[in-house]
Amino acid sequence: MENDLKIRPNNFAHDCVRVALLFSDNKLGLHLKGQLIRCSTSVAANYRAACLVQSKKSFISKLIVIEEVDKANYWLEFVKIEIIISSNELMDRLISELKELMAVFISSRKATKENKR
Repeated sequence: MENDLKIRPNNFAHDCVRVALLFSDNKLGLHLKGQLIRCSTSVAANYRAACLVQSKKSFISKLIVIEEVDKANYWLEFVKIEIIISSNELMDRLISELKELMAVFISSRKATKENKR
């Protein structure tokens, strides 16, 4: 499970980048492309950083990844509603993975806070 959690955010980021590269180069497409690439890659990078910390307090603070997951969720839902790309199946898969990652990260933060002793 631990190794899986190191891989999943990275795979998610790569999938989001691939999706973002499908957006048109008009003003909206470029904006959405930048937003989705920034927050999805930040999920992977911040989770990786959280895994390297030395203390529980640092781990909790590095879980800013939860905010980045929420931002990615917003942008993916926006893209889906605006029908920026035609594959609802792909968007649904990414949103589902995002929600699973969010649940895991929130659970990790909660468990770490409860075990502060």
